[in-house]
Amino acid sequence: MLSRRLLLISTASLATLACPAAALAQAKPPANDPAALLTALYAKAAKDNAGGDFVNAPKSRAKYLSKAFAALWTKAEAKTPKGDVGPIDFDPVSNSQDPDIKSFAIKVETQDDSSATLAVALIGSQPRSKPNDSVIRYDFVRDGGHWRIDDIRGAVDGEPWSIRKLLADSLKS
Repeated sequence: MLSRRLLLISTASLATLACPAAALAQAKPPANDPAALLTALYAKAAKDNAGGDFVNAPKSRAKYLSKAFAALWTKAEAKTPKGDVGPIDFDPVSNSQDPDIKSFAIKVETQDDSSATLAVALIGSQPRSKPNDSVIRYDFVRDGGHWRIDDIRGAVDGEPWSIRKLLADSLKS
């Protein structure tokens, strides 16, 4: 009888210890990877019919952008005369002035331990005149142990653009 009682107490104790660990394992945030970051960004953009909040909200840049990319953006904006439009006068997440994202598809083009390039194909209510205008590429780097965007690239009327290049060019003038 004593051995059965000891067995029941031991089992109950182990179950109590195991439950919090299982609950913590389930409560862990999703894996820190570029596709998860872009999925969250685009799900919010499609839901709110808005673009990237980091474009006009410098405080949210740390969540998405590498430290170097965020610093370049902040420096370029600081150089903009008061009342003028900043160096980025469109929403790069939607590649437009007026975001219209109905759905999206994310594809990993390259990825290693320190960098990655992902392409996001956008579908809006109106098709774009040039197919390349519907694809936004994100270059990622590992920054402080997290994946962060280090450049955003796309095309307008088939002509390529890069946010990093636009920001760097704005500092030259």
